[in-house]
Amino acid sequence: MFKKSLRALPVLAVMMAMVVALVPTGFAFASSTDITLVSLMQEGEPITYYNTNTAQISTIDPQAATDSESIDAIEQLFLALTDADPENPGNIVAEMATEWSTSEDGLTWTFTIRDDVPWVRWDPVTDEGEVLRMVTAYDFEYGIKRACDPRLGSLYGAVVAAVLDGCEVLNTMDVADVSDEDYDLVNVTALDDTTVQVGLQFPAGFFFSMTPMWILRAVPQEIIQEYGDDWTELGTIAVNGPFVLDEWVRGVRVVFVKNPYMPDDLRGPGNVERMITTIVQDAGTTFALYQDDQVDISGVPAAEVQSVLEDEAYQDQLLQTTNLATYYFAFLHDKPPFDDVHVRRAFSASVDREAFVQEALQGRGVPMIHLIPPGMFGAVPINEVGVGYNPEYAKEQMDMGPYPNCEGFPPIEVVTYQNRGDWAEIVAASVEEVLGCPTNLFTIEQLEFSVLLEVTNKRTPSEDRPHMWTLGWGPDYPDAHNWVFDAGLLSCEGENNLMRPCTEIDDLIMQAKVESDPEVRKELYYRVEELAFGPEGEHSIMPLFMGIGYSLVKPWLSGPLETDGLFGGAHYDWRSIDQEAQLAAREG
Repeated sequence: MFKKSLRALPVLAVMMAMVVALVPTGFAFASSTDITLVSLMQEGEPITYYNTNTAQISTIDPQAATDSESIDAIEQLFLALTDADPENPGNIVAEMATEWSTSEDGLTWTFTIRDDVPWVRWDPVTDEGEVLRMVTAYDFEYGIKRACDPRLGSLYGAVVAAVLDGCEVLNTMDVADVSDEDYDLVNVTALDDTTVQVGLQFPAGFFFSMTPMWILRAVPQEIIQEYGDDWTELGTIAVNGPFVLDEWVRGVRVVFVKNPYMPDDLRGPGNVERMITTIVQDAGTTFALYQDDQVDISGVPAAEVQSVLEDEAYQDQLLQTTNLATYYFAFLHDKPPFDDVHVRRAFSASVDREAFVQEALQGRGVPMIHLIPPGMFGAVPINEVGVGYNPEYAKEQMDMGPYPNCEGFPPIEVVTYQNRGDWAEIVAASVEEVLGCPTNLFTIEQLEFSVLLEVTNKRTPSEDRPHMWTLGWGPDYPDAHNWVFDAGLLSCEGENNLMRPCTEIDDLIMQAKVESDPEVRKELYYRVEELAFGPEGEHSIMPLFMGIGYSLVKPWLSGPLETDGLFGGAHYDWRSIDQEAQLAAREG
């Protein structure tokens, strides 16, 4: 998943026995820290989880969502076929599906669906809900087929299109020619109210790990057809998850309240009845709110890390966090200078990742010289494969390309996240030091995340696209295929925004895609990473680091914060609040 803060795992035996939390490490609101988040209900206060986020939700449409904020919201509102266990995310457990099986050839999966989960419409004015009808297998048939609809413009349409039988045909149609009747192209069928069959293009060994994904969730067809793009508006949307939407002021606040109609056995063990997320655009403001007991969880601003680590008062509240996202600079392959592999190798080997992490992140990152982080099926041992920082190799490669000693090197445009221009400046300085390319050859522009995605999309004409850009990829499901294929970083198919031509790497990815033997798949992914980042590798991207940070959690908040939310959204119905302690602190 593309990340903005992108959205070590002890249960997955990840390195350094890192403890993980679900939240990003920075949030925001205003330049002043003199802010109090007042309870929305003073009497009969529901048990409320107060938190913040840096960015607003883009959409709560399961088939359209791309960013982590939206996916997190969808997790509260819609149930999936299966779920990633909040206490052990690598373990896929039942949710709406109670049973599942696959055919002998591995091409057809059959799911048995619960018949006791209602679609609920919530009226935020009266604080009352209306049960519309029960969720059926036909809702899953419609939702999964809708995931293939190119009119939604979702990046994840291509992800499922590469696996589901018939989905690619629909997903690659001209948008102007698509109608709902074309959904029949997709091989997904509800046999009755409680049975849905899903056909695959090939016996994908990783398909079951995809079934908790937001894009494959049931949605109510009649409401979508009646209201169109407005079907997700407050007071109109019908949901079936542990929470309903009670308030959504874009750019300000979103409020969820407990869905009173969801069966109790589907609900997590937490006691949260309401969740209030306030949009706050400054990490220091959220930290101040945390210190004032107005929010229950906070990131630690970079400027405060050392003092927090040394303050005994925080030791019982501190969690080290990661989203298992690898951050990188991408190279555009279809125009100079990065159409030449020697230049890509030279640039990548010019950057000292450890120094980068210290300078740009104040040590809050794990240097990465290949793509797939620990915790994914098929991941190689961390930094066992790859060149990494090697000035001598970098100079040799530069001299083998069309710009020896950087002579004649063209000006290049580099695009980064907002407030991440220093990343590009560090890279430019490293390239100047190692290769002799002056920093004035680099034009650096910082863009809002959605704009960055737009200008780097392969559908944008090459002449309008930057030569380099920064992004991060975090897991949608715990399998190497999600990284080497879905991410479009090492595969010439799918999105392939890098415009890299097909090579032996792609043959290996396709072999791993259809291979059923887990050990053979691991060997194939090892070779993929070696061919991508070894001395003779393509170096289609420059991996930099896996982000880590710190979060602070109030003593009255509990739940599987170390493991929840690594794949898909977090489970707020697994959070518990000691309300007496919380309210005493807030009022104090």
